[in-house]
Amino acid sequence: MGALRHRNYRLFFIGQIISTVGTWMQSVAMPWLALQLTHSGLLVGLVLAAQFTPVLLGGQFGGVIADRYRKRSVLLATQSLFMVPSFTLFVVSASGHAHYWMVVIAALAVGTINLFDVPARQAFIVEMVGKQDLMNAIALNSSVFNGAAVVGPSVAGVLIAVVGVPLCFLANSLSYLGAVAALLLMRDLPALARDHADQPWLARLLQGISYARREPVVGMLLLLVAVFSLFAMNRLTLIPLFADQVLYVGAQGFGFLVGAMGLGAMTGALMLAFFPQLGADPRRQLWMAAIWVAALLEFSISRVFLISLVTLFVAGYAQISFLAATNNRIQTIAPDHLRGRVMGLYGQALIGVGPLGATQAGLLATLFGAPWAMAIGAAVAGSVVLAVWLLRPAVFGHPSQTSSTAATASAGTSQRSART
Repeated sequence: MGALRHRNYRLFFIGQIISTVGTWMQSVAMPWLALQLTHSGLLVGLVLAAQFTPVLLGGQFGGVIADRYRKRSVLLATQSLFMVPSFTLFVVSASGHAHYWMVVIAALAVGTINLFDVPARQAFIVEMVGKQDLMNAIALNSSVFNGAAVVGPSVAGVLIAVVGVPLCFLANSLSYLGAVAALLLMRDLPALARDHADQPWLARLLQGISYARREPVVGMLLLLVAVFSLFAMNRLTLIPLFADQVLYVGAQGFGFLVGAMGLGAMTGALMLAFFPQLGADPRRQLWMAAIWVAALLEFSISRVFLISLVTLFVAGYAQISFLAATNNRIQTIAPDHLRGRVMGLYGQALIGVGPLGATQAGLLATLFGAPWAMAIGAAVAGSVVLAVWLLRPAVFGHPSQTSSTAATASAGTSQRSART
């Protein structure tokens, strides 16, 4: 089926299933350990900020590395390095010598490795499956991520309750062995063009930004991802407040709310995996953005638990449909020698902006309450989508427009290669 007919991608897919479950286990264990050590919500938030800030500040540097060197080699290095902070946290927590500063350092280490891993991993997909099966591969990756988001935290919760947090860190450290083994077993990868130009690092960094500014579709899609990440993807900040102060369903209800959104995202990803042509239609992407905004607005005014569950399911479905289509379109349009830097920008927009989004959502919730914070964020995101649709209609035009844009970019790349 699609991307799975490629042996290298099948290996990658299996490795990602193993390592992503471990990553989600650690995503629960790390803030829990910080909470045990400090009993401070603020300090727990700083751990999460430490983990994502490096991607925001240095994503383009990681993109330069991805364009400069073989992406499999970069991923072998990053996936191996991920084991170090996880195993260190296992040792210090199991021995009873863990301190808060150690958790912060580990979070910074994970974030720093991520700034190299994210653009290389995103740009590596097309090398394994080609552009024909790219949408299917992206959808399958999203299915793994959202499926692991259900399994990983559940297993982590049981382990923490029974034996404590150390085994979660050990499990995550060992899970990367699956990803490393998958990368080592790959063969016959295509030799795509890499950036060997003898230019200063700053010039290389600016090339990706310059390309995104020149290519209006790519630039606008990156802007939309950043806006949604900043204003509409703050579920772990706002949904606990809804569960506790608005819907009055407690911790169990909070779990159901997050699970409903995750289930919707997994359903959307599987839909794109089976019907990848849906992700190639810019008009459908516009509808998914509109439905995402509408679902969040409905959730902000709902006071009925069942309705809230349904709206979050719809929001999760629309969110993953929009983001997967964006990822596919950007990678299809971007030239090979710049894809790493462009996906570095994508990582900055999607992941790096996260701490800023959580901060603004928390501030609005403190000032006006969680429902207003959710509604304001959704309204801002919807306004930007409307502005892009009105001012840059080609972004959500007919699929043939995207194809012609990609062809133009590819032709331009060939001409540049011929001149060099």
